[in-house]
Amino acid sequence: MPSHIIPTGNASFGANPPSSTLVNGAASDPESSGAFSFAELEGKDIGEQLEILKNQLVLEQRIKEGAENFLDMDINETLRTQVKTELEMAENKIEAIMRRIELVNKSKAKQNGGTSLQKRKLHQQEGQRNQSIDKGEDFRTALSNASNLISSLVSFTSSHATGTASSSSSTPNTAETDRQAIETMSKLINILQRTLRVRYELKLAEVLHTVLPFLGDKFSKQARAAAYRLIRHTLVDAESVKLLDENRSLDWYIIKSLHRDNKHSVEKEQVIKLIRTMVEIGTVKHENMSASGVGVVPVSEPIMRAIIAVAEQPEDPFRPICIETLAEILLIDIDLVSRTGGIGTLLHMLGDGPVELAPILSATFLHIVDSPRTRAYLRVGEDLELALSAITDAYGKGTDHADRMRICARVLQSMLRTWSGLMYFCLDDMRAIRSVVDTLRIPSLDTREIILDMFFDLLNIKPPDWHQTFIDGRRLTMYQKTRDIMETRVEPEINERGYQAFKLTDQYLALLVLVLTHTGLCEALSCMLEESVTGSNLTRKATLLLAEVLQMANRVLPLSVAARIQTIPEVFEKATYYSDGEHRIVGTTALSAIDSFNRNRARLQPSTVKTIRPRANSVEDAVRRGQRQVEQVKLKMSMQMDDKTFQSCLLETQVMLTKDSSKWHFETLQEFIEGPLLNPKRMEEAIKSNAKWVRLGSSMLSTLMTSTDGVRYLATEDQFLSQIVKSFAQLDPFNGVPDSDPIFSKKRVADTLTYGYLEMLGTLSKYKDGIELLEKFKVFTPFYHLSELRSREDLIKGIIENLDYSIDGHPRIVLSKALTSSYKHIRVFATEHLGGLIRGSVSANAWTLRLLLTQLYDPAAEVCELAVHFLEELCEDKDILQLVVEMQPMMDHLGEIGDPLLLKFMSTPIGFRYLYDTGYIDREMDKWFNERNIYYVIQVEVFLAKAFSNTTDEDDDVMAFDGTVPPHFYGEMAKTELGCQILQEKGHFTEFSQFIRKHSEESEDVELIMKLKSILWAVGNVGATEGGLPFLEEEEIIPAVLAIAETSPVPSIRGTCFFVLGLISSTSQGAEILDDYRWDATLNPLGMPTGLCVPVDFQAFTTIPSWKPVVANRTEGRLIPPSAEAEIEVITAIQNLANAVIAGASSRSLARMKSRPEYRHIFTSPTMFFRALNIISTQRYRLPIRRYIVDLFNLELNQELVMRLKQCGTVLKVHPSYKLSASDTSRLSMFGPLGRPRRTSISDEEDDELDPPTTTAAPAEQPVIMLQPVHKVVGFDVIEVN
Repeated sequence: MPSHIIPTGNASFGANPPSSTLVNGAASDPESSGAFSFAELEGKDIGEQLEILKNQLVLEQRIKEGAENFLDMDINETLRTQVKTELEMAENKIEAIMRRIELVNKSKAKQNGGTSLQKRKLHQQEGQRNQSIDKGEDFRTALSNASNLISSLVSFTSSHATGTASSSSSTPNTAETDRQAIETMSKLINILQRTLRVRYELKLAEVLHTVLPFLGDKFSKQARAAAYRLIRHTLVDAESVKLLDENRSLDWYIIKSLHRDNKHSVEKEQVIKLIRTMVEIGTVKHENMSASGVGVVPVSEPIMRAIIAVAEQPEDPFRPICIETLAEILLIDIDLVSRTGGIGTLLHMLGDGPVELAPILSATFLHIVDSPRTRAYLRVGEDLELALSAITDAYGKGTDHADRMRICARVLQSMLRTWSGLMYFCLDDMRAIRSVVDTLRIPSLDTREIILDMFFDLLNIKPPDWHQTFIDGRRLTMYQKTRDIMETRVEPEINERGYQAFKLTDQYLALLVLVLTHTGLCEALSCMLEESVTGSNLTRKATLLLAEVLQMANRVLPLSVAARIQTIPEVFEKATYYSDGEHRIVGTTALSAIDSFNRNRARLQPSTVKTIRPRANSVEDAVRRGQRQVEQVKLKMSMQMDDKTFQSCLLETQVMLTKDSSKWHFETLQEFIEGPLLNPKRMEEAIKSNAKWVRLGSSMLSTLMTSTDGVRYLATEDQFLSQIVKSFAQLDPFNGVPDSDPIFSKKRVADTLTYGYLEMLGTLSKYKDGIELLEKFKVFTPFYHLSELRSREDLIKGIIENLDYSIDGHPRIVLSKALTSSYKHIRVFATEHLGGLIRGSVSANAWTLRLLLTQLYDPAAEVCELAVHFLEELCEDKDILQLVVEMQPMMDHLGEIGDPLLLKFMSTPIGFRYLYDTGYIDREMDKWFNERNIYYVIQVEVFLAKAFSNTTDEDDDVMAFDGTVPPHFYGEMAKTELGCQILQEKGHFTEFSQFIRKHSEESEDVELIMKLKSILWAVGNVGATEGGLPFLEEEEIIPAVLAIAETSPVPSIRGTCFFVLGLISSTSQGAEILDDYRWDATLNPLGMPTGLCVPVDFQAFTTIPSWKPVVANRTEGRLIPPSAEAEIEVITAIQNLANAVIAGASSRSLARMKSRPEYRHIFTSPTMFFRALNIISTQRYRLPIRRYIVDLFNLELNQELVMRLKQCGTVLKVHPSYKLSASDTSRLSMFGPLGRPRRTSISDEEDDELDPPTTTAAPAEQPVIMLQPVHKVVGFDVIEVN
């Protein structure tokens, strides 16, 4: 592949491009790889030059097209930037070649008559153009410019240092140097952004050496920000970040920048961006998989503690991004975060941090809990339970605490809707969940309604409008009767499969109901009923939640388990407690309310009656059921009312005849409104009173079509059709200039009865004689022409909607022409109309299906998806499915769009045979075995996460997921005999079984865990069919899946097994097998399994093994202790600043020390400054305290000081085997020096001046016997011991 074209002299283009270069510069040696250069044209005649240039132009144009196509693909931002760079380079080379071709053509034209002056001008123009190209995006020029800019930065630093040293009044020069440095660094950054190859060619050590001086205190915050930005754009890979991490000089600059106040936000922003880039680029995987985390983050502990300090400061504007950065690092390198105390900070933020970050932090810790290696850093009962503190500690907080409780409730809800959160909170006998449930028992807690709402949302209970009526204590018997009729009508019939539909959400909710009832939810709700004899809104809401829990248990749990919950012994005990009248009133009222709720639920929510499991002792007797059926039949009859009956009913109301409301028939009008007008079409007819003339014309045409005389009259004597043709001809572009005000103009069709002509023509198309009349008058001809008019979309849609297609002829041709229109919006509308026609037809018609299959080959993906959607829905009918398969459509071109339809084809023998003969089965089987199984797991887990999330995301994928299990290739394959035979021959299931047994206890390798989940889903889908269950029995894989479900240390694997066992229980034989292992399946009244299955001993399933918390090995920055007494006092005071109790006294002591002359040398000592930095880098200090400690020292941070700090780190660092001597130990204490009386300067009450520091005498000069009394420090007092 050719390298970069640089039209300069004899230069050859290509200079060892990096491996990331996509197209241009792919060769490392320009001469060996055939890199193109304009120098190749020298010495060749003009013809050969033009030939070479044209060939090179074709090549570069292909590169340009390839780059443009690549940009249309879904690629990451880094690769997209590289492709854009290559595209710009290709465009520049094309421009250069075009100019060179132009020059060659001019020289060819003037070869014989050109003068030497003209040739010189030509060469000058060529040189200028070459220079302009050199200023473009080519690599060599960019690298040269970058080197020059780096040299300029070096000169700026040297001149700045010289100017500062020579003159104290150099502020203008300093400002000018600062400005020039910022401009130079900005230009260098622009080069690095445009030409990525330059980043790889520059030496990071050289850049760092040049840029680090600009991070000093002498330069402005804008200059320091530009320097950080330049370092960030220089990083390219983990090696560069490693080099940056090894150069500890940068750490002190970063720490100082993070300590600055909000006035330096531009600088702090670039520092945080640099740290995040280091994390993103420099993270490397652990060589030892048993190590904690998934990688090593190249961020030092001092920087981590500085980030933690910013994250803990509520007023800092960069607090949220620092918290997010800590959370990201926690997922990668939990050991680093644990060593620096970041886990405690994040846990505190989860309980009492920014509201918007609570979901992110909860998801982060749930990911940590999912792995036994990382959750060992958490302490059960102490750490993650902080997320519940806003609820469990709500007593006595008042109503102001309500907002915090709502946030906590949402976080807890999201946690309990994941396997990690549910199983973590089930530890220690579900103590955490019990603590939340028990808050309902506190009578004085006014915010308990928030907790009740949380349980409603947690159990996916969607309260309808009439729930509020129930809570308010009003009767439900007369509530929303009209709405009930409307809802019953709008959803007339539900699929006969009804309650047999299996939903993953129901499977999980079944387990949640078991856990909540076991932790005493029903008992806590019963306790709430005792608070008011007459009942309150809160107690009635508790009653409503109790009734909903009982209904859900009845629906999703096995009968034996649901029966125990239905007993609600606490409520019955109160109702039968005759010695206490108040208790009996409370119990009977609750039972009456629950009974009223159950009785009225069927009437007020007819759609839910189909989804719950009906019992033999239904609350509705036969008479009431019969009355309801009669009402529904009447309603259906009114819905199916024809035009004549509708018009007679409308006239009978007298509304259309008189404005006097006293003459209206209100009973007829009431029935009319509650019946026919619920049909949108009838409502539109009633609103448009002029529509009666359209109906009159249509009725007249229908009458004429019933007799031969009427047909003859329309054909010979009446002018209706001829006038219609002339009116359409006014719009026909093939008939010359269109009329200025045609009959079928947009305005007339929209505002007048002109649209009625389309309905009348549609009436004629219902009859064979009518179609012949339309053909005779050539009405269809303008229809064909109008279908190509983009501006008359309304007319085209009106024609398509009103034509009748029951008779084969021109109407079907018009529809097919609209389906293949050159305008996508017309094709989309016609496809939707065709789908509606097929839905409304009593039986499948081959011609409609054939037209719909034609839409599968539409160039627009939207039309293809629409056609696939209709076909997938229609193929639920076995007859239609067989008819479609017989047509043998080719859908290989659809890709993933057609996969759902092809999987549906596989479920029938004829469809599977067809796909097998085309080779689809073999191809897809290999894809699913190698990669699509993994994609299926990701798809299901994402769908479940979104289905359980609190956010309302209008994503198409979420809308498509209704909770049922998505079709699986192996599951659909096992539905046919031929599919089972091929599955047996391939041996895939045997390999699945071996993998499950081999990696059943896997908990470390993420890829193996994901593959194990994918294989479990494949096994479950195969076992969900009658033909696939023998595979599971033959391999004896069900006991292995059960063992994983009960013993796996990874909660998400247990959850996958839970769903898989539900799939296996969807067949009667599978339910019987699981029953032998104490897993009960939910059955419908007919004894058929519903696909829901729960363990009898669910506590063993939800309890993960306990662990011993891991204590991170903190790397202590041990230094040789100071020897001077004054240094010891300063260090002791700095250490005491970490203690909130004595921090104030310590700060005053430090202020007094700094003001005394004998201490001032300490605050200008680089060694003492290093000791202070080491203290704040190894201990926890709040951000203001850290800033205060750094500002204590009168030292300017620059390269010289940084070098001194590095030397101090080497000199003062102690060997690991070093032990403090007794004298050293006696000198250092958290509360001051132990070997002498406490100084009065440390006291909070005395303001005496500090004593001058005393020098420590040599031990040899001290007397053997001390005559001075010995002082002993006890607490904060000094006691003399004689």
